[in-house]
Amino acid sequence: MKILVDADACPVRLIIEKVAKELSIPVIMIIDTSHILESDYSEIVHVSKAPDAVDIALINRTNEGDIAVTQDYGVATMVLGKKGYAINQNGRVYTNENIDLLMFERHIAKKQRRAGVRTSSIRKRTKEDNDRFEYSFRKLCKLALSRQSDSSNS
Repeated sequence: MKILVDADACPVRLIIEKVAKELSIPVIMIIDTSHILESDYSEIVHVSKAPDAVDIALINRTNEGDIAVTQDYGVATMVLGKKGYAINQNGRVYTNENIDLLMFERHIAKKQRRAGVRTSSIRKRTKEDNDRFEYSFRKLCKLALSRQSDSSNS
């Protein structure tokens, strides 16, 4: 089991590493060549700046039971299809039960943007956002570890 992070614009990298260290889970941070990232814990993987290069690299490295941190619903869908776990930077855990609705909402928002409608505004990240992410992420990591332990004992 490992944690894979779409790390180009991920505001919770330090929280991910903190929790991963505590639980002894390896982390792979994937960034494109226009970003610089250093870590004393995570493996840093650089990919080209081609469209979706980070997403493709993340999916190609995902195995059953891995956790992906991404805000991209499409990537989350593919992770779930590989029997992995996915969470966004705000602590929303993507599941087979909620991903279809999220993909549909993304489709509608894209159509609205093409029509010139402004769909949302980005607000400043708060400590509460980070706390919510850490709580959900820690809970997801423990769930994934327990399921991994259960399957290896079977």
